[in-house]
Amino acid sequence: MTEPPPRVVLADDQTLVRTGFRMILRSDGIEVVAEATDGAEAVDAVRRTRPDVVLMDVRMPEMDGLEATRRILTGVPGEPRVIILTTFDLDQYVYAALSAGASGFLLKDVTPEQLISAVRTVRSGDALLAPAVTRRLVERFTRQGSQGAAIHRDLASLTSREREVLGLVARGLSNAEVAGRLHLAETTVKTHVSRVLGKLQLRDRVQAVIAAYETGLVSVGERGPEQPAAGHP
Repeated sequence: MTEPPPRVVLADDQTLVRTGFRMILRSDGIEVVAEATDGAEAVDAVRRTRPDVVLMDVRMPEMDGLEATRRILTGVPGEPRVIILTTFDLDQYVYAALSAGASGFLLKDVTPEQLISAVRTVRSGDALLAPAVTRRLVERFTRQGSQGAAIHRDLASLTSREREVLGLVARGLSNAEVAGRLHLAETTVKTHVSRVLGKLQLRDRVQAVIAAYETGLVSVGERGPEQPAAGHP
């Protein structure tokens, strides 16, 4: 059976941004079920339409995208995925939104192909950000002492292997790279990652990276052997 197209809510106070995104998404068969010009409208639209994905601007009047994201992810059944839209790739609000449960972020100058891919990626249950990008984001705001909605988790429930896998993921390694480092099958690594998410009650890989830093499993500036410095993918 063919999977139905993703259902999306667009939340941005700029009409041209919404119009452009709507046209791009519809050109690929993605359904835009509602639009909102501020955070309060976004929360209401999500409650009414129960979309798969919300494209959420950070800076909006009345209620910003961060507060709207918190309300959606704590009060709307079905847990829609939220993608944060921002003008800056290291906006301080983005870190707080990721901590609150957003599945990733996009710059507003994203290409049509990237926008479509992002919506379909998070709809499928995956996180949007590459681990290395997430790591750089977390490192910057941890270093600055950002007080986002911290993900506090007790790692005692993890096995030693699961902690090892989580540490490597937080340092920016892909599943394939973790598999190579630990001499495991990639499917085994995927299983470990899934168990980590389940035990720590995390939505996705993005939150796993944040949790690894906030619990002290990985330190700011730390990276695995033969990994690129924080300024590179």
